[in-house]
Amino acid sequence: MGTRGSALALAQAETIRKAVSNVITHRSFELVPVTTTGDTIEGELPPLGGKGLFVSDIQEALASGKIDLAVHSAKDLPAKGTDGVVLAAIPKREDPRDALVTRTGAGLNSLQPGTTVGTSSMRRRTQLLALQRGLVPTPIRGNVDTRLRKLSDGEVQALVVALAGLKRLNRADRVAEILPISIMLPAPGQGALAVECRANDKMMRNYAYTERVEERKLDDKGQTQSTETRTIEVVNIFGEPVGRLVAKDDKPLDEKEAKKQEEKIQKIVDKRKNESEGDRKKRLESEEKSRAEDRAFEKE
Repeated sequence: MGTRGSALALAQAETIRKAVSNVITHRSFELVPVTTTGDTIEGELPPLGGKGLFVSDIQEALASGKIDLAVHSAKDLPAKGTDGVVLAAIPKREDPRDALVTRTGAGLNSLQPGTTVGTSSMRRRTQLLALQRGLVPTPIRGNVDTRLRKLSDGEVQALVVALAGLKRLNRADRVAEILPISIMLPAPGQGALAVECRANDKMMRNYAYTERVEERKLDDKGQTQSTETRTIEVVNIFGEPVGRLVAKDDKPLDEKEAKKQEEKIQKIVDKRKNESEGDRKKRLESEEKSRAEDRAFEKE
């Protein structure tokens, strides 16, 4: 079972290893740390395509048979899949929100203009600047423990990190404030894990799919999950989503928060490039192909 070698990635993958081992009892599973290209880059990640740098090496190991399952943070997965690899399961999602961590434990309203806030995320930088409070987004790299150490050493005065990562590493005590979605909209897939397997590994796909369906039924008390959703998103100037949250109609977003978020990001949304007819046609064909594959697999 391949994953990145950070403490957070290994902790996340261990929960999946235990879950899979409880289902597939006739096989044993071990974690295989994989150093990805994204882990070796010293400076800032490229603004486009940077997310895939954390998963492509793991996916290649999976496709080549070096590993049998891959565990990723879902937000690291690029929109386009990898040949020979399929998304097999998404376990129950952790809290998707971001958290503010400060040296003193002070919350967002206590931060003075000029405060350096460590983050290398374009999404987070954009939304911090949109607050117009004079905060200074400052590039910072490294795993969660490294970033916390840099904060303690005074390299920055605050951090914005995923709440899910802090909770999974038992570092939730460092949270100064959980940022509401009206201030910091999370990345698509944030807080969720993604389990991949080879497309031709029918046994692994069946086990993973069964677990996913059973978990979904437990979450919804055995009732059919509603397909009516509402989505709010932050997009960059290229029209690509960098922040998104979808709420089911039985657990709607807070109306006031959603309204504030919609107003705040409207200027960004307005910059979205118009989709050409050709691009629109390709997108619709791709989406229909994906749905057809899902229907065929479910029928099988």
